[in-house]
Amino acid sequence: MQDKINLIGHSEESLEIFFKNLDEPSFRAKQLLKWIHQKGELDFDMMTDFNKDLRKKLNEIAEIKAPKVLDILTSDEGTKKYLIELNSGSSIEMVRIPEKKRTTLCVSSQAGCALQCTFCATGAQGFDQNLTSDEIIGQLWIANFLEKNEKPITNVVFMGMGEPLLNFDPVMESIDIMKNQTAYSLSRKRITISTSGIVPQINKLAEITDVSLAISLHAAENKLRDIIVPINKKYPIKDLLNACKNYLSKQKGKNTITIEYILIDGINDTLKHAAILSKKLSNLSCKINLIPFNHFEGSEYKRSTDKNINAFKNYLMKKGYIATCRITRGDAIDGACGQLVGNLKKSIKGKGVIHHTSIH
Repeated sequence: MQDKINLIGHSEESLEIFFKNLDEPSFRAKQLLKWIHQKGELDFDMMTDFNKDLRKKLNEIAEIKAPKVLDILTSDEGTKKYLIELNSGSSIEMVRIPEKKRTTLCVSSQAGCALQCTFCATGAQGFDQNLTSDEIIGQLWIANFLEKNEKPITNVVFMGMGEPLLNFDPVMESIDIMKNQTAYSLSRKRITISTSGIVPQINKLAEITDVSLAISLHAAENKLRDIIVPINKKYPIKDLLNACKNYLSKQKGKNTITIEYILIDGINDTLKHAAILSKKLSNLSCKINLIPFNHFEGSEYKRSTDKNINAFKNYLMKKGYIATCRITRGDAIDGACGQLVGNLKKSIKGKGVIHHTSIH
């Protein structure tokens, strides 16, 4: 028996082709998108604007299936971390971050990661698999519809497990659904792709989308970045920044690149490092997001001191940069700084109570 087609990750264009093959009009695509992504409905039989014959046909050949949630961890300030099982049996994690005026979802694009950035626990796991568009958009569906009392997601960041630009097509199809007016209707500025610097894919991205771009930089000298972000050996800083400038040149209106910079004690957090960073970014329209290192088991790195963090930030601000320091929310559930891996059962003392909700 042939496996049913999962339609949860199909874009409008893909659904139009699907319905055309069923001799159905193209407007069925918009109808299905609305049922799935605005109403949260996964049951064809509940879709009342589909006739009985169409519903029967859909049930025979297709399904709408979100990934399975194994566990949810909630920290005291409301950050939630979800453990999600893929069809293959691999697991990924996503993080929901509530704030006063928005709710951000940090999604994964791969199970594990092949880039082995030394500050990241995910890289220490190695690479398992790319996610399908079903598994990517399924994370957003879960965040919006699994728990009825939750506020809808307003912002999505591809800062979870994996390098988004090494899973290009499924990421782009999921973004198409996120932006679609009949689905989640997220504006381009509310979707952010964070990359370690896959230069050819950044240039490819510039030709087809206008979402926000963040660069996981973490060092402004090639010698140091080669260690912290090994992909730098293939795509050095000069090439990366040129790709960023090219990306901005393709966008309409005023745009900036977000530069992400992990602050690691004694490694990249001195005023000398700040000065080199300031000079290196002088010709790029950007804002800088400083991220205190979040320790994980097996790492020798340590979080920068508050003194060094503040000095680094103040230096950049005096040089005219917009520099912010990311609040390390969700520390107690290993959810801060994009390090979405670790023992979900572990409670870090002094970081608040962790509440588990098992979903079966």
